[in-house]
Amino acid sequence: MATPILKVGFSLVFTISLLASTLAQSDTYIIHMDGSAMPKAFSDHHNWYLATISSVSDTATSTFTRTSKHIYTYTSSVQGFSASLTKSELEALKKSPGYISSTRDRKIEVHTTHTSEFLGLSSSSGAWPTANYGEDMIIGLVDTGIWPESESFSDEGMTEVPSRWKGKCEPGTQFNSSTCNKKLIGARYYNKGLLANDPKIKISMNSTRDTDGHGTHTASTAAGNYVKGASYFGFANGTSSGMAPRARIAMYKAIWRHGVYESDVLAAMDQAIQDGVDILSLSLTVAIEDDFFLEDDTIAIASFAAMEKGVFVAASAGNAGPLYYTLVNGAPWMLTIGAGTIDRELEGVLTLVYIGLQDGERVIDYIKESKDPRGTVVFRKTVTGTKPAPRVDDYSGRGPFASCRNVLKPDLLAPGTLVLASWSPISSVAEVRSHSLFSKFNLLSGTSMATPHVAGVAALIKKAHPDWSPAAIRSALMTTADSLDNTLSPIKDASNNDSPATPIDIGSGHINPNKSLDPGLIYDATAEDYIKLLCAMNYTNKQIQIITRSSHHDCKNRSLDLNYPSFIAFFDSYDSGSKEKAVHKFQRTLTNVGERMSSYTAKLLGMDGIKMSVEPQKLVFKKEHEKLSYTLTLEGPKSLKEDVVHGSLSWVHDGGKHVVRSPIVATSITP
Repeated sequence: MATPILKVGFSLVFTISLLASTLAQSDTYIIHMDGSAMPKAFSDHHNWYLATISSVSDTATSTFTRTSKHIYTYTSSVQGFSASLTKSELEALKKSPGYISSTRDRKIEVHTTHTSEFLGLSSSSGAWPTANYGEDMIIGLVDTGIWPESESFSDEGMTEVPSRWKGKCEPGTQFNSSTCNKKLIGARYYNKGLLANDPKIKISMNSTRDTDGHGTHTASTAAGNYVKGASYFGFANGTSSGMAPRARIAMYKAIWRHGVYESDVLAAMDQAIQDGVDILSLSLTVAIEDDFFLEDDTIAIASFAAMEKGVFVAASAGNAGPLYYTLVNGAPWMLTIGAGTIDRELEGVLTLVYIGLQDGERVIDYIKESKDPRGTVVFRKTVTGTKPAPRVDDYSGRGPFASCRNVLKPDLLAPGTLVLASWSPISSVAEVRSHSLFSKFNLLSGTSMATPHVAGVAALIKKAHPDWSPAAIRSALMTTADSLDNTLSPIKDASNNDSPATPIDIGSGHINPNKSLDPGLIYDATAEDYIKLLCAMNYTNKQIQIITRSSHHDCKNRSLDLNYPSFIAFFDSYDSGSKEKAVHKFQRTLTNVGERMSSYTAKLLGMDGIKMSVEPQKLVFKKEHEKLSYTLTLEGPKSLKEDVVHGSLSWVHDGGKHVVRSPIVATSITP
């Protein structure tokens, strides 16, 4: 009997070894499929995808084979799946019914006590009481996880979880389903893509618990509850809170210390859309490559699906500034956020006061007589009200966005430098003499910090205006943004000797939460408007299908003139010696969300070398939600001498209540 057992054992070991060898030669791919091509024999797309994987497998067909190769099925963000495939399997898959395209699973780049006060948020008036502090709005974050025991995630004062919520808290290492509460209402984690790309990785904290701190920081910035006595070792001491302190938080952990892959991020966004989040905050991006198109950007694709479902997506502009074309996450259906400073400085003060002759002689005598004379240095000094603030910081990604130059990016600036927020207490915040220091709060800088500020304010707007589209919320944020700093001068560029920043650096300006809840007029847009833009950019039907998950687009209607709250025109002809003029026309439509009877007058802030006009110069609204259109015309040389010149168009309410401002950029810069 021993011999047959050994033979069976050898056969099993050989088969497993062969399978392991085959899988080791595999790469992970995200596969886009045409959902309408699913054969009637299958009850759902998931089983169809598993059968498709099985049909192209190089190894013996079995349930183990197809499920081990399959990683995720996507339903809400894209139509398709991710899988580990050999080159021959991928080539065979390309011939399968319903196949559209495939991309390699790429790595993703990961990019407060006083900020709410700096932004003018107050419990006595303005956005907080008007929007009831964002109560019952659900903010989803794709990040490094969350430390649920942090005081920022206490559910004190929170009402019952909204019945519309479909999410859950997944148990895992040191994380039970009961760990969530009325504040933290969702917690999921995704690492199948990471493990498929590097099977040797051992994940010690296989749960949504945050061992890094980044996710805890962003979540508390967006919607953290009130915490008294928050500080970083005494610096920035005060009461911390998120921008929407009564909003709910759902954390989707897809960022790990070992790395992060598109397939995991896509699965996280897919689930967030299904769960029913109102806002998505994304502080990460796909690494930019040459000739990078929107259909290659899985975050942009998933964000399009979110937009169609009414989910507002706030995304970081990246930390690769200050050069032109360093901005990421610039898809026109997302809000792209740059980072600015705040009016707070953290100082260590060495006091040297002026002293009189007698006191001076005593000090000299002390120094002479003492074997170890000492002075005092006072640390942990926090100064607020510093000027000028805000400034756009040097690391903030700058536009234009190479993959869609016809839309001005970034959209907005928000606090991003030295932001204090909650932190994972097991992640070191500093090293002193080879010893790690730990804290419940941490100071971080980056567009990652700016993004959750905007996500929180977007939740306030959504609460006050539940019927507004993501484009309407974006418009309200942009047209009410501040173009001036706290010295009433144009916002400055920290990377350029504090010279005035341009909309290429700051978009429409710095976020103003209180004004954003009552913008007067909005620029709205639908999914169809974005499709018209893609058509005008000469995207093929296949490319558009990847982004929209639909093949029903014939591109008969196309327009580069998206109804966007900003303007950018390129005067970059190589025929610089020509005396002919270049003319750019923009048509926009405004929707009245203010008083029923209201009128607005156009006010243009001009640009050197560019002739500007608007027609009509006055808009008279007679009812709520009425739409009126206008045309902006820019005329100038075919090639500008300057890199960037800029101005603005403001529609000023005749009663002075609203100023609906849009930046205008004329530029000659090319990628």
